[in-house]
Amino acid sequence: MKAFNHVNATSLDEARTALADGKTEGIAGGTDLVGTLKDNILRTYPATVINLKTVPGLDFIKEDGGLLKIGATTRLGDIAANPVIKEKYTALAQAASRVASPHIREMGTIGGNLAQLHRCWYFRKPENRFDCKRKGGEKCFAMSGDNRYHSIFGAVGSCIAVHPSDTAPALIALNARVVTTSRTIEAENFFDVKTPGNTVLEPGEIIREIWIPAPPAGAKSAFLKFAIRKSIDFPVVNCAVMTGGGAARIALNAVAPKPYRAVKAEAVVAGKKIDEALAAAAGEAAVADARPLAATRWKVQIAKTLVKRALLQTV
Repeated sequence: MKAFNHVNATSLDEARTALADGKTEGIAGGTDLVGTLKDNILRTYPATVINLKTVPGLDFIKEDGGLLKIGATTRLGDIAANPVIKEKYTALAQAASRVASPHIREMGTIGGNLAQLHRCWYFRKPENRFDCKRKGGEKCFAMSGDNRYHSIFGAVGSCIAVHPSDTAPALIALNARVVTTSRTIEAENFFDVKTPGNTVLEPGEIIREIWIPAPPAGAKSAFLKFAIRKSIDFPVVNCAVMTGGGAARIALNAVAPKPYRAVKAEAVVAGKKIDEALAAAAGEAAVADARPLAATRWKVQIAKTLVKRALLQTV
């Protein structure tokens, strides 16, 4: 790891000013950034790392004015264990409980889980050995290389690396909003394919909190994840759903460069009584627009199955 300055931020204003210079990175749990710095995977290395966990007032879970509000530095373990979230916002509790290992969930934060970088062995190769498209290079090495875990919905910006967050599809299914230091963004619009990052955050813009509206009366939600290992593994595919109130919201992740909202699947089940046949039809609709590569066709069946099973969990 190269040397860098480390600063404990005392306020969001201090952190915003530091991050706006383009030479500073923010750190909270550090479960993604530390590995990134140790492996030196990016084109440039930060001169300064500023600690966001020392900013007061960013670690909380509370219900307020018909919203569940979660501070950006709230740990994933606390979200998974919170009784209100487990009862009313089940998909989020289930998603948080499936992130990595218990030790990482006690360090990792909800803000960091949303803003983490993509998973691709070319992008993540130490010492920037593959200066890929996502970093501003000329080529996506996964296109002609080993892409067995990559996008089934084609490239975005000539990159087929997938977004790895478990909490992202849960927040999208629950119709959440991301509140930053300058604006409020619908969760499904928070993700972008900018190089090399994956969010619409501007320089100096910081996540403050997450807002989730109270679910409609009778609504239920669920989250499922398929991974090679049950613990300490990123998803091959994950899925979150919310049904009730005459509507449905379905989101997949690890299937495209950003979380994928399955609107065609939502239309199949909206306003209908869910049974096995309808859930299976929704699974088919969720991947109707899939364009898998030869090595990623196997993920299509997993996506269909997770949509079906997640919907049946809400019955």
